[in-house]
Amino acid sequence: MRQRLKLFTGDEPDVLPLPTPQISVRLRDITRALTDAARGNRTWLQDFEDDEVRVSADLYEVLSAYVQLRPGA
Repeated sequence: MRQRLKLFTGDEPDVLPLPTPQISVRLRDITRALTDAARGNRTWLQDFEDDEVRVSADLYEVLSAYVQLRPGA
């Protein structure tokens, strides 16, 4: 019996995408790089601006308050 070849078009509904690998890092380990990238308006930082980032609830509260209270906001 001859084997049948299947044409792969890339939009198969039964093929699940691989999950994006995730790692945990301390904020202090990435703060310097993020600050430098933001100040330098680095393009690569913009590539990730729609990515979700998980932070603790208390850090989120502090960041939200900072954005509302900082001068020139």
